[in-house]
Amino acid sequence: MRGALAALSGLITGFTALAVAELVSAAVRPESSPVTAVGGAAIDLAPPALKDFAVRNFGTHDKLVLQLGILALLAVFAMAVGVVALRHRLIGSAAVLVFGAIGAVAAVSRPDGALLDAMPSVVGALTAGAVLRVLVTRLTLRPSRAAPGTDGATAPRTAAARSGFDRRGFVIAATTAVTASAGAGVLGQRLNASGAAGAVASRAAVVLPAPSSPARPVPAGADLTVRGLSSFTTSNKDFYRVDTALVVPRIDATTWRLKIHGKGVSRPLTLSFDDLLRRELIERDITLTCVSNEVGGPYVGNARWIGVRLADLLREAGVRLPSRGGPADQIVARSVDGMTIGSPVETVMDGRDAMLAMGMNGEPLPFDHGFPVRMVVPGLYGYVSACKWLQDLELTTFADYDAYWVKRSWSQQAPVKTESRIDTPRPFASPQAGTVPVAGVAWAQQRGIARVEVRVDGGPWHTAKLGAQDTKDTWRQWLWHWPATSGNHTLEVRATDQDGYTQTGRRVGTVPNGATGWHSVVVTVT
Repeated sequence: MRGALAALSGLITGFTALAVAELVSAAVRPESSPVTAVGGAAIDLAPPALKDFAVRNFGTHDKLVLQLGILALLAVFAMAVGVVALRHRLIGSAAVLVFGAIGAVAAVSRPDGALLDAMPSVVGALTAGAVLRVLVTRLTLRPSRAAPGTDGATAPRTAAARSGFDRRGFVIAATTAVTASAGAGVLGQRLNASGAAGAVASRAAVVLPAPSSPARPVPAGADLTVRGLSSFTTSNKDFYRVDTALVVPRIDATTWRLKIHGKGVSRPLTLSFDDLLRRELIERDITLTCVSNEVGGPYVGNARWIGVRLADLLREAGVRLPSRGGPADQIVARSVDGMTIGSPVETVMDGRDAMLAMGMNGEPLPFDHGFPVRMVVPGLYGYVSACKWLQDLELTTFADYDAYWVKRSWSQQAPVKTESRIDTPRPFASPQAGTVPVAGVAWAQQRGIARVEVRVDGGPWHTAKLGAQDTKDTWRQWLWHWPATSGNHTLEVRATDQDGYTQTGRRVGTVPNGATGWHSVVVTVT
């Protein structure tokens, strides 16, 4: 009985630590809470293969799975601490402090960490240690000697004496701890939410000006409107999100600033959000792709972006191309959460529509996708181009600095590869015999798609009908009418870009610079 209650004491202690830390984090910043800090550290320390596994198997839920895993481990650890503390209070208290130390070190060691970020974990651990002591004390109360009765027999023992611990006192202490901790946790969450109110209000107040260079209308026939086929323009809510932020940064656009500095910058710039809005804006349809996208994967989307040409800002800062004597060949973009992403100067300034984007599909950037400002560079995978929640651009060299993902075994430079995907029929679908529409998307940003071919069961390749091309930076829909016969069949697709390159059928994984191979689906025709 006491062992089970000791484990419960540990759980209550862990809950107290997290709840108090949540409240304290409201006075520091949401990212300093221990679960977020430890989760961020786990992401940083995880090998590329493990990150790739998480993205591949859990998709956009990978962060939720990580947080639930941390909580589960914490629960087991807390129960063990409670059981140990029943016999060895000092060891139990030390274990609680170790938990706090882990959270504190994780918070301070984050790329954007500061000494103050340790406070939530430390205060939470100290409070939890006190709670554990109170609870365990109630469980270790020694039975008192019963007073002798007038007839020489012993008087009935008290409930505490019979059970060997102060049951009533334990219930009162446990209930008080749980109630107070729940209140602290809820208050902390509300304060953290209210702290983001200014950011939410600043986004709501943004009015995107009409672009000086608007996107051309999407040509008729670009969207083939086949059932099951991805729409030509991906809505903001459906656009993929792959990043390392466990807490989405909420940044007030009125206080946001961007610095441009570094090697070869003769005129450093500090720009506000309004400064960017007052500049000439361009609007473009651009398809973005994540390097973690497996063959046939979902981490690709097409949106209409509005922003400022990045090359214009760099020239204003005095940046010269490396081929023209400029000392810097890399732009390191830094996010407010400490993420670093390195892009080639030559690529960003070669005339493509690289931009600092402020709008997405006709509205200010959603917080999930980088509000107030993010980078968009067509033709490069996101990990070397698409920094969200941008706050700093530093000119340097690839020889002098490795950005976040490069330190983790990914390539320094990574142009998007020519790829294609079957959207319909879905894997293991059961279409009826007859004419079956086989459709999907293909992309080769900065080159454009020239041809898509489909084959069945390893037979001859058949040329698919292409949707109208918008620009070379957008994906292209395709459709092939398959005269399907009954039985099990394997469909495969490949694309050829406008440079004449046909994607390889050789399957390789995403590390170090993107997956290759033909996407295939198996269906059963009835």
